[in-house]
Amino acid sequence: MTKHTDRPTSRRQNRTLMLSVPLVAFALWSGGIGVQAAEPATTGSLPRILVLATGGTIAGQADPRATGAYKSGQITGDQLVQSVPGLDKLAKLNAEQISSIGSQDMNDKVWFALARRIQDAFDKNEADGIVITHGTDTLEETAFFLDNVVRGDKPVVIVGSMRPATAVSADGPGNLYEAVQVAADPRARGRGVMAVLNDKIQGARSVTKTNTTSIETFNSPNDGPIGYVDTAGGIRFMAQAPGFKRTTYQLPPGEQLPRVEIVYSHANMDAVPIEDAISHGAKGIVLAGVGDGNSSKQALDALEQAAKKGIMIVRSTRVRSGFVTRNVEVDDDKNGFVVSEDLNPQKARVLTQLLIASGVTAPAELQRAFTATW
Repeated sequence: MTKHTDRPTSRRQNRTLMLSVPLVAFALWSGGIGVQAAEPATTGSLPRILVLATGGTIAGQADPRATGAYKSGQITGDQLVQSVPGLDKLAKLNAEQISSIGSQDMNDKVWFALARRIQDAFDKNEADGIVITHGTDTLEETAFFLDNVVRGDKPVVIVGSMRPATAVSADGPGNLYEAVQVAADPRARGRGVMAVLNDKIQGARSVTKTNTTSIETFNSPNDGPIGYVDTAGGIRFMAQAPGFKRTTYQLPPGEQLPRVEIVYSHANMDAVPIEDAISHGAKGIVLAGVGDGNSSKQALDALEQAAKKGIMIVRSTRVRSGFVTRNVEVDDDKNGFVVSEDLNPQKARVLTQLLIASGVTAPAELQRAFTATW
């Protein structure tokens, strides 16, 4: 039995490793052979990392329906951890399965389960850090949600991949190694939830998926990465951890957040999408506006009427980068609107849900909640 114990010393060597890992993993996950994890090193002084698996492409397996096709969430968290050489040298690992879904199916129930398990692990001192394996489609939303509800300064790292585990040159093994590396680093404390993919460490507020298929897809358009992971040089954070306490929100009772809809602005837009959202019980509406969060007169008039009925209206933008500014193109004070600042529509929706669930209604307090703190 071959034992993998050494971490590659360069990115080129790492890519060579990744070529071999999926082939071994494919045999394991398809039931062909058994693979044993590397023999553990002395773990008494190693940090304890809890890996919470949710599915996604990183746990995907080839599907014969088409070239490159795959099914998400087919491989367990335990199998993912065992397939990556050298993880046992970084941390004492424990893996738990939260769900086995593609992240296009991510939902409030899984979010609540993740948040509660993480908080419980921290409150009971079961782990020094958390790594979450996740699909990439909604990774940024899960990261932002958790960043707003998990209390404490221990690191939470969310990781995924653009290629399934059975693909040639899969990016999942390297990403997972680096995610554990970051979660195990004492300097990662106090930085909120982080996304680690493709050698970059990104903050939950800013990170977003920018390409449909490229492994170079996750970027932070307004802020840039908060750090880098290099197989030769180690971890490099670009700034000290913030020295203030983040605002966090309590999870509401049950398993569901309030209904908030995103309405996408476009040329020749009327009020129908807004009226439809209201008719289906939306408690809040996020406008993915043109430019600086603007829209047609018909749409803005409908949003103003909705705000008068107590529906929370947040102006965001469909533009990839930049801030939405109050009272420039739209009279937000008059209309009772909130602006998302740097939050894209999908993250603005998450924060709107949490604010409504928390009973925050004062306009000034709502706007402060959207103001970037770092």
